[in-house]
Amino acid sequence: MSAARDAASITASARFAASLAALGEMLRSHARTVRLVQWIVVAAYLFFVIVPALLPLPSDDAHWYNNLAVLAQWLFWGLWWPFVILSMLVFGRAWCGFLCPEGTLTEAVSGIGLGRAVPQWMKWGGWPFVAFALTTVVGQLVSVYQYAPATLLILGGSTVAAVGVGLVYGRGKRVWCRYLCPVNGVFAVLAKLSPVHFRVDTEAWTANASRIPAHPVNCAPLVRIRRMTGPSECHMCARCSGLHGAIALSARSPESQIAALDGRSARPWDAALIVFGMIGLAIGAFEWSASSSFVALRSAVAGWVIDHGPAWLLLDNAPWWLLTHYPEANDVFTWLDGALIASWIVVTALVVGAWVSAWLAIAARSVGRGAGLSAVSLAHALTPLAAMGLFVGLSSLTVALARGEGWHVPALTALRITLLLAGAAWALRLASRQIGARGGGARHLGALGAMAMAVAGILAAWAPFVFHIA
Repeated sequence: MSAARDAASITASARFAASLAALGEMLRSHARTVRLVQWIVVAAYLFFVIVPALLPLPSDDAHWYNNLAVLAQWLFWGLWWPFVILSMLVFGRAWCGFLCPEGTLTEAVSGIGLGRAVPQWMKWGGWPFVAFALTTVVGQLVSVYQYAPATLLILGGSTVAAVGVGLVYGRGKRVWCRYLCPVNGVFAVLAKLSPVHFRVDTEAWTANASRIPAHPVNCAPLVRIRRMTGPSECHMCARCSGLHGAIALSARSPESQIAALDGRSARPWDAALIVFGMIGLAIGAFEWSASSSFVALRSAVAGWVIDHGPAWLLLDNAPWWLLTHYPEANDVFTWLDGALIASWIVVTALVVGAWVSAWLAIAARSVGRGAGLSAVSLAHALTPLAAMGLFVGLSSLTVALARGEGWHVPALTALRITLLLAGAAWALRLASRQIGARGGGARHLGALGAMAMAVAGILAAWAPFVFHIA
């Protein structure tokens, strides 16, 4: 009976693997259909980014079904961004390969552009962190989630930059996506948890290279296909599926890549993005507008400025593309508001990031310097918690838009707590697997305890947002 069950299990696994591989081949063989879908997405994207910004601001009683700006707000910030984050955990970077309008545009114009080689400065590993940080802060200053002109500024500006890079660099490539896209680093980190990827069988590649002719492959995101070991840089476009009989869409453990990370293979800039960006900056960006502590700080600083100056800090004459300026909606930021918002976000990132970094260092030291584990590799274990935090924060606008439509989201606080706790539990499991692979006993418990302190600090930092107690 046991042997029969084992045989049935093996057969089911083989069928599932064959189905995934067939899906990859189907996507490759229907490239024209994929391109058609991509250009439909581009057209819709450009329409909803540009047209609402040219219309008057929606009234308080506007809805998605009678106002284009509200519909665009739903599409971009209520649905697109929260669920693109979740999609990375399920399908890897399939969004990038199949639907991202910037990817489609930059690749298309790169085919007719100057075709210059990628300069060395563009390959600097810190750009994903810098681009994410700047976009996050500027987006908050111009209220990108609330107003169509701000959406045009942030998303449209990014698109113009993507097209510009494509016109100058690469030949039919996605140079912008690989090196400069503000969310490239975030997507690359999240994709490490993807349960599917295009697996490269290096032995089959070597054996079949001269026997099975290669079909033409344009790897737009500039991945070295033969050496690809994970989905972080792969856009899941399926163009390389079946190459030399060695590449196929395959399932894998979503924990395998992070659990196997060590101090040599983990990248410091990715760790900085996780700790100070996806966790620290995100908490600061999502919490300031709902924080009574921020309101009290602003009142105190404004009182001091009234008494001591400089008075220009209280002026509200900044242009809308620099600070929020919509008098018709009674929403105008002063220069002081801008300075305080940016400072709040940055200081939150530094405080939370410093707390987490300190405990990561303690955890790594507890295991031992010769164990091949470092604070950088342990930082990647926090990816599930970072992902849940981003989703909880981004979906807050989904909730706000739903309330505007008269829809109630039941047990919202409990749902947010559940998501964050699930992310925390998964993070500790990944940390335990990294640590456990290098020994057990007291060192293991000490390192895991330090990781628990890092996670507890992150949860505490999210508490004001979840419980509205700030």
